[in-house]
Amino acid sequence: MAVVAHTEEDVKLLARLMRAEAEGDGALGMLMVGNVGVNRTRADCLDFTAIRNIRDMVFQSPGGFEATQKSYFYQRAREKDIDLARKVIHGGRYHPASNSLWFFRPEGDCPAQWFGQWNTGRYKSHCFFSPLPSDCPRVY
Repeated sequence: MAVVAHTEEDVKLLARLMRAEAEGDGALGMLMVGNVGVNRTRADCLDFTAIRNIRDMVFQSPGGFEATQKSYFYQRAREKDIDLARKVIHGGRYHPASNSLWFFRPEGDCPAQWFGQWNTGRYKSHCFFSPLPSDCPRVY
């Protein structure tokens, strides 16, 4: 059962975002980016109170994803990426992004905090950051 409402176009949009943000980190890295996207859609807290669906999340401005400004984001979604997007839409959670609302690719080590949110771990090139459960209970 899906944890966020979605259309087939939303699935493809999330798949394109996951690929554009983390293709270099493989399927698991893409799933983690998908976790962040689904969490932002569900959160209704902090920077994400105006996010009501996957499209709002992908194109949030300010605070959205840099990949939406790159040409490769606009390539058609591949079936394997669509399958990954379906996994996170249907509740798949992948540590350290399980409850994360942010990620970024630092030059060096992951900082302990980023914009006041705690580092929950690193996977390949990305560091993931999660709010406290008391700040965003819908993410947990």
